[in-house]
Amino acid sequence: MSASTVASTPKALDLQLIFTWLLADGLVEKAHVKAHYAQAQGILKNTVGAMHPLCAVAHCKLLSAQLPHKQLTLDSLSAWLAGRVGLPFVHIDPLKIDFTRVADVMSASYAARFNILPVELTQDVLVIATADPFALEWEAEISKISRRTIRRVIANPLDIAQYIAQFFSLAKSIKKANKSNGQDLALRNNFEQLVELGKTNKLVDANDQHVINIVDWLWQYAFEQRASDIHLEPKRDLGTIRFRIDGILHQVYQVPAVVMIAMTARIKLLGRMDVIEKRRPQDGRIKTRTAGGQEIELRLSTLPTAFGEKLVMRIFDPEVVVKTLPELGFPEDDAERWDALTKRPHGIILVTGPTGSGKTTTLYTTLKALATSEVNVCTVEDPIEMVEPAFNQMQVQPGIDLNFADGVRALMRQDPDIIMVGEIRDLATAEMAIQAALTGHLVLSTLHTNDAPSAVMRLLELGVPYYLLETTLIGIMAQRLVRTLCPDCKSNDGELSDELWQSIGGAWKLPKPAHIYRPVGCPECRQTGYRGRTGIYELLTVTEDFTHLVQEETDIHALRRQSVADGMKPLRIAGAYKIAEGMTSPEEVLKVTAALN
Repeated sequence: MSASTVASTPKALDLQLIFTWLLADGLVEKAHVKAHYAQAQGILKNTVGAMHPLCAVAHCKLLSAQLPHKQLTLDSLSAWLAGRVGLPFVHIDPLKIDFTRVADVMSASYAARFNILPVELTQDVLVIATADPFALEWEAEISKISRRTIRRVIANPLDIAQYIAQFFSLAKSIKKANKSNGQDLALRNNFEQLVELGKTNKLVDANDQHVINIVDWLWQYAFEQRASDIHLEPKRDLGTIRFRIDGILHQVYQVPAVVMIAMTARIKLLGRMDVIEKRRPQDGRIKTRTAGGQEIELRLSTLPTAFGEKLVMRIFDPEVVVKTLPELGFPEDDAERWDALTKRPHGIILVTGPTGSGKTTTLYTTLKALATSEVNVCTVEDPIEMVEPAFNQMQVQPGIDLNFADGVRALMRQDPDIIMVGEIRDLATAEMAIQAALTGHLVLSTLHTNDAPSAVMRLLELGVPYYLLETTLIGIMAQRLVRTLCPDCKSNDGELSDELWQSIGGAWKLPKPAHIYRPVGCPECRQTGYRGRTGIYELLTVTEDFTHLVQEETDIHALRRQSVADGMKPLRIAGAYKIAEGMTSPEEVLKVTAALN
């Protein structure tokens, strides 16, 4: 603590002390302090139940008297208080807390009584978050019980209250679920017994209330953290839960093996999958709601592994398909060219890129805009990513010999205007897509290639005659997703070396930005410096000059040169523009794009 604080340590943190300190530190003006104090007092008096005095100050929405006059939020006030009393400020990140372990330190009622939360436990030290630096009556008792040195940190009081409720409740559910399912020794996770699981009818109780609580928490937690995928991964002794956030996997928690088996069984049950069958991969889907009432779709996929059944849930936000092309990251000129392509009456348009590059989102957004009452839009997918009422969607069923080619053949008899084929994987599907385009339909599909011109080479490799490609192919777009810099903490004082800019945009002689934005890290972005993702695109419009180059022995380099001459910006150049706009960093663009040829 500072000398002034030690000299006269207050007995409690109250509203009067907070405003005295705010005035002393120049965060509120002397002329307004009485009015602000009276406003905060009124909020405290009119609140049902106890309210932390910092929360009352935050409710006043005061602007700091110091430049740049930012609002005094609860987070900023908590950080200020920490500095005032000489304690570290911690933004509680649930992804970094082993809450079953820290919940063993004290009971939920004890934590709620003093509004304290254990956030880290080592062999010698117990770190406890508090919002009242002068309430110390619990410290000696907890130190004695835990046999560890107590280290106090300051945290947002609302975060402490929220996570006390979540962590202790979840830790209790995991322990109870482990206890109630622990007797199922037949379900030990090892490969030798995995084959036997489908032959026995012994199941963990997927309807156990504790298991239900854990699964409900898992989903709501994933929605809050903006996760795109949830991974449940069985290991030898423990199961690991991981979230993919902005394209990066984060370990969330580890649970006992039997609890993970029960969680997987519960989710499979809700997804109408065969709970007993654990030897074959399965697919399913669930529709649920967020705490705010928004509908969310989950696509489920299981895979038998050496230590048990792995489950991945992909989270689809229906709000994505109502976004416009610029909101997805399309530059204005590319959006206009894409709109012109998709309004053509017939032909084939391909979207290429690796798994997880946003191809499906682009196609759904496009089809949603095209699916008016005058148009019949049909899709054949494997699996159906999102159920969309504006389309007529069919799912591929390999078990009954319904593949992509058969699906397109069936759709041709359904009087379609626009057909979306989930993926062109083989010659039969490619031939049916070409047949549909030749008979006056607009066909959109995906292909796995590294860039747009390579899609032509891929189709030729599959065995599609070059003259049919000349006739039907009208456009190809390759895309990637790059993480966007966090708007709350990005800094524009980054410098870009000539060598680095040469590797990104030098081949096009783009002017080097004087300064670039760089990632910093803050609580809002979990100290990563990035929050959210945007698309970068290379759009190839098939011209007459381009089609002349499509021959039996096609030169990919000639195709690339002609594509650029026709107005295509390569992916790395598209990324360079995003860097210049301050949306992403050079490191992100270099990570997801190939060097220019």
